Amino acid sequence: MFIRKAIDLEGGKTITIETGKMAKQADGAVVASMGDTMVLATVVSSKTPPPPNQDFFPLQVEYREKYSAAGKFPGGFIKREGRPSEKEILSARLIDRALRPLFPDGYYQDTQIIISVISSDQLNDADVLGGIAASAAIMVSDIPFSNSMSEVRVGRINGEFIINPNINELSRSDIDISIGGTAGTICMLEGEMDEISEAEMLDAIRFGHEAIKKICSLQDEIAAEVAKPKRSFLPIAAPEDLQESIAELCAVSLKELAYMPLAKEERAEKTSEIYKSVTQKILARYKEEISADDIAADPAKALYLNEQIISGHIHDIEKKVMRHMILDDAKRLDGRTLEEVRPISIELGLIPRAHGSALFTRGETQALVTLTLGTKKDAQMIDTLIDDTEKRFMLHYNFPPFSVGETGRVGGVGRREIGHGNLAERAVKKVAPSDTEFPYTIRIVSDILESNGSSSMASVCGGTLAAMDGGVPLTKPVSGIAMGLIKEGERYAVLSDILGNEDHLGDMDFKVAGTRDGITACQMDIKIDGLDYHILEQALEQSKKGRLHILEKMTDAISDPREEIGRYAPRLSTIQVPVDAIGMIIGKGGETIRSITEETGAEINVEDDGTVTIAAPSGEGASAAIETIKTLISKPEVGLVYSGKVRDIREELGAFVEFLPKTDGLVHISEIAKERVSKVSDYLKPGDRIKVKLIDIRKDPRTGKTRYALSMKALLDVPPESENGSPAQGE
Repeated sequence: MFIRKAIDLEGGKTITIETGKMAKQADGAVVASMGDTMVLATVVSSKTPPPPNQDFFPLQVEYREKYSAAGKFPGGFIKREGRPSEKEILSARLIDRALRPLFPDGYYQDTQIIISVISSDQLNDADVLGGIAASAAIMVSDIPFSNSMSEVRVGRINGEFIINPNINELSRSDIDISIGGTAGTICMLEGEMDEISEAEMLDAIRFGHEAIKKICSLQDEIAAEVAKPKRSFLPIAAPEDLQESIAELCAVSLKELAYMPLAKEERAEKTSEIYKSVTQKILARYKEEISADDIAADPAKALYLNEQIISGHIHDIEKKVMRHMILDDAKRLDGRTLEEVRPISIELGLIPRAHGSALFTRGETQALVTLTLGTKKDAQMIDTLIDDTEKRFMLHYNFPPFSVGETGRVGGVGRREIGHGNLAERAVKKVAPSDTEFPYTIRIVSDILESNGSSSMASVCGGTLAAMDGGVPLTKPVSGIAMGLIKEGERYAVLSDILGNEDHLGDMDFKVAGTRDGITACQMDIKIDGLDYHILEQALEQSKKGRLHILEKMTDAISDPREEIGRYAPRLSTIQVPVDAIGMIIGKGGETIRSITEETGAEINVEDDGTVTIAAPSGEGASAAIETIKTLISKPEVGLVYSGKVRDIREELGAFVEFLPKTDGLVHISEIAKERVSKVSDYLKPGDRIKVKLIDIRKDPRTGKTRYALSMKALLDVPPESENGSPAQGE
């Protein structure tokens, strides 16, 4: 059955959803479009029962951009798409994070969602459209999923909110936030902002949610018309008497443990001991009561001897104990109050050869962050469907297994690392200087050394500190904090600076980063249905208090960026030259610019508008390159002093000296020294670098060529400090 429906959103944006034409062998398939951008989303969920010991939902979300969708060839030598780009991974995460909590508890079937961008108008990004298509594909399938989800992007131009701004509109917007939600609640946020207030953030979310409700209603209409019966699904749970037996053995000990303010490692060890002891006791008890014949007669009896079922229920009791401790006593696992931020320590400049560094420690979370400054050559070229851009600010995040006391494979960068790094990058990027103010390529690397809650926000703080330590002129410092939520019915508690366990056992992970004046980036994941706006408002206000507290600690360590960049950072200088002089600087086949680099050790980049950036290990090298370039594009002027190179010697005539690139002059034998010179080679030889003064310019009447007369003798009585003539012409 082919169904096609459309909805008009504010601002003239139309979203169309159709099903029944493409990929009909998938469990569900939908094509969604906006403008000339189209995505195909398919979903397939295994009908084979999961292994009996499986206790997780194996959901795989893949988002792929086909270059053919925009009529482009992929970059590089291999002209086909390869592994997913960072943009594709980040888009997949947006969809995964919004959909995953909406699947029913206990549904453990292997499930794969593939979103393919099949057409791109290079104006409308397909990421939020992919979220809509993915949800609609599940809704029209037989997979047990009944709560449609939609995603929108919200921007704001001149104070007016807009839904799904295109690329041109985003360039003028002070908000770029992706919102995922159902008709009843918001379940995912991700975005960056130009220091907006908490109230403005709430207004943006409310505005986006109104559009989400309409799109969800459209999905529900399509699903009702398809009317595909949902497959039967019965979550596996521990029998009641087994639950009671487990609770008798561990409820008290888990509660006692919860009230002990322990370090992460010690708590993990003691918790593990309880799990192991209770599991052994339960297995020993029921192995005596249940025989193989009993299981053959009633397969459900096997649940009593299933370690995953037993462990899962112990986990449920642990979760309940911690949540009630917070709700009943306003007490947390480490003894803090609900709004209290863990102790913070900061060390700066501890990595000698880095261009800036910081060790940021908050409780049991620690980030070692380094700054590297480079030239334009170090910028990253980004090839996307929409455009090819140059990235000159980057923040990379690494999460090695030892940071949580584990072993693990150390290989490529994982999706989580890319997502956390992108969040921290967006937060700090908003206060980074422009390329004209600070013509460096900036790379910040955050290596997580310890982790117990919100290492991405530690990366925001550490990244800011490392940049300031390295002399990067950030407009303002940025800090970040992760907020949590425990909600049971009408009772709830908002937690500041959450621990790993509070994230795992809680209902929300809401990360907010910003300056004293407003929010620059956020990320939120909700695990429950029905988040009230007044709870979100409280979380934002509470996060502001925590953010300002952390900023105070940071400014105590360093209040302003260093006046000088790091000792080992390259020295960059920028000069402007006439556009018609660019060819003279570069020279035939790059010959001239290469010779300047060889002589001065400086790296030189010339822009099409005449901006010349010089990078050198020392200030002397940069100065020499600048003076050479200025001399190169200047016209010869009588009375000025030049540094030249002896090109040829005529014993009875004098020496020909290249005093400007491609410009030779003659030092007559009588202008070499005060005394009489009988042999030029007694004083000079080819290749010598000498200082000369231009004493005459004349045209040869026979050939029309310009002749330049130079003198060494004229400089012999000139004091050293005045030898340079014009500052633009000296050596």
